[in-house]
Amino acid sequence: MKMYVTLCVGLLCLGTLLPVAADVNREALLKAADTEVSGEYTRQRFLAVQKKPFDSADNRKKALIIGDSHAQDFFNGVLENGYLANYQLSTRYIPTRCQMFLDEAAAANIEPKDAALCAESDNLTQAATQIAEADVVILVARWQEWAAKLLPETIKSMNLRADQSLVVVGAKDFGKVSIRNYLKLSDDELRAFSNKVDPKPLATNQLLRDSLGTAVFVDQQRLICGEGASCRLFTDELELISYDGGHLTPAGAKYVGKRLFTDSLFQRFQ
Repeated sequence: MKMYVTLCVGLLCLGTLLPVAADVNREALLKAADTEVSGEYTRQRFLAVQKKPFDSADNRKKALIIGDSHAQDFFNGVLENGYLANYQLSTRYIPTRCQMFLDEAAAANIEPKDAALCAESDNLTQAATQIAEADVVILVARWQEWAAKLLPETIKSMNLRADQSLVVVGAKDFGKVSIRNYLKLSDDELRAFSNKVDPKPLATNQLLRDSLGTAVFVDQQRLICGEGASCRLFTDELELISYDGGHLTPAGAKYVGKRLFTDSLFQRFQ
């Protein structure tokens, strides 16, 4: 006789009953629906090494990862796969609403409601000393158009040396996520499922690709989703990639990280 259970996470409960032996990925979907827990996963390891000083007595190369929550996702992808294990790692958090720039006049592009937040936040000027110490500087963000247009000049003003490497990573988007709806789909339907994505990051990624070139810029949206206006939301193993359309589950971080370090210029840092 089959036993049944009702699966609940936080305030979200599955309305129908599933067999105890049901696919564990359906249970993982429910866990991912707890955005507080998922958000903590996104942030915690990045923030744990935020502004961590590089150790001059450590002979390993130094990698500095700067950016917003997309940089946090990138960092999780690195750790989930064990990449950059031979590097000292440090991070700097700059909120999406504040963006990365060096020209003080560019601050006029920040929304007035965000001015106080950005005045208290980290920025590239404050990070300059640590940037100069790093062997590899990685900028990752959901770039706003104004900051993306200024980025070539921003990079020039960073005064990086010839022996330093710079990588700029574009944003990713998986569209609107509706976990309740996915619970109703079969395994084959989940594998084939494709979500319409927000066109804004696609346009900004194109701008960065044109201005920076493939020697500096990594378009992770293209790597993950291809060139269309939609993107898969599940791995071949039926694991959810993004819990909210912008940020990655642990399985998603491992999946995206592997794509970045297998199919882009990050290969040279393995």
